[in-house]
Amino acid sequence: MFVINENEKEYRFGDSGPKYLMKGPRMNFALVQFMPGQDFRAHYHNVMEENFFILEGKIDIVVDGTVHTLSKGDLIHIEPGEVHYCRNAYDVPVKMVSTLAPYQEVDKVEVENPVY
Repeated sequence: MFVINENEKEYRFGDSGPKYLMKGPRMNFALVQFMPGQDFRAHYHNVMEENFFILEGKIDIVVDGTVHTLSKGDLIHIEPGEVHYCRNAYDVPVKMVSTLAPYQEVDKVEVENPVY
């Protein structure tokens, strides 16, 4: 058992990207933030499934070439092998929860970002 406050961790890219509150042993749990115009490299996972739950703002998440525009209260589930890409094309920051399971130390495969 442990307790952690999000203020104890930092976003990977300063003001954006994932902020992992837990990595393993069975799943990852992160807060993810993107400022307007920011994005995250397209990738897929071989084993882990990923969920994004939107807390604030609006974001486009492209999954296997299909654009899904999500906003507060929306959840998207992404299966292993599905290429996904996040882009904040809007004028407000987006904040979301990301979960990945089952935990794998290395499971992300980056690919070329789609053009849309």
